[in-house]
Amino acid sequence: MVAQAWSRALCARLCPGAPRRLHGWGSAAFSSRSPSSSTNDGFLKEKRAQIMSRGLPKQKPIEGVKQVLVFASGKGGVGKSTTAVNIALALAAHDSTKGVGLLDADVYGPSIPKMMNLKGNPELSPKNLMRPLKNYGIACMSMGFLVEETAPVVWRGLMVMSAIEKLLRQVDWGQLDYLVIDMPPGTGDVQLSVSQNVPVTGAVIVSTPQDIALLDARKGAEMFRKVHVPVLGLVQNMSVFQCPKCKHETHIFGADGVRDLAKTLGLDVLGDIPLHVNIRETCDAGQPIVISQPQSDTDGCSTIHSTGGFSTLRLQASKSD
Repeated sequence: MVAQAWSRALCARLCPGAPRRLHGWGSAAFSSRSPSSSTNDGFLKEKRAQIMSRGLPKQKPIEGVKQVLVFASGKGGVGKSTTAVNIALALAAHDSTKGVGLLDADVYGPSIPKMMNLKGNPELSPKNLMRPLKNYGIACMSMGFLVEETAPVVWRGLMVMSAIEKLLRQVDWGQLDYLVIDMPPGTGDVQLSVSQNVPVTGAVIVSTPQDIALLDARKGAEMFRKVHVPVLGLVQNMSVFQCPKCKHETHIFGADGVRDLAKTLGLDVLGDIPLHVNIRETCDAGQPIVISQPQSDTDGCSTIHSTGGFSTLRLQASKSD
């Protein structure tokens, strides 16, 4: 199995003194509670110090990928993955000649397999690279394809960084105009690993208008600026709720919070996405609203398009064509 092979390779590289027999990525050999954790802690600290002493890694393009777009948020639960999935599908639908891929970089909580209605393990190419699973014309890769659906990934930061490197480099992406990366919440190891190792065209920050979410969204935008990744703009998600019976609109999470933050940071607002049950239901069913209800006015993509959001996302690709 691919997962078992990867587990052995990671264990051999990161934990030379650990047992070689593994049952998968979710194995207790990687658990922070394993009996050998004290020995591994010392090794991981030494390995981290060695890596940090080398300075920043040199960015290297992903073979076959023209443009990398990352979707991020400082806080979880703001609909970032849902937005990334629908935008990736909308980019492909807007121009069928463009190849689009989707990478789920959330190692601890992968959600792309369910949203894209994909199951199974990747096959290997003759070059021993994993082939992405495909649905709706989108090539997808996720940790969710390599572990059991209910198995927790209990890894330390260095192991996560190594896994992200493999998801980026050891995948046969083919020829893609866009690779959309769904980042995990926060500003930690994964964000740094991606932004420092891969030339990223730009980042999109997704947030609700709520003050608590905006605090972390600002940190996310500032982090990308510090690592010299252009922030293409902000998406205001769950911006308004319309009662399906009386049509009264309520700003449950506040109004225009993301727009105010964008002004403060000197960034564009790519669009507003309403809080609507159809968006949630379609993603839970593995049939994102851009695909299942392309004429819907609730997916937010038409709004993003009308505000120039898609033009911003396509800008760099059109320059390189």
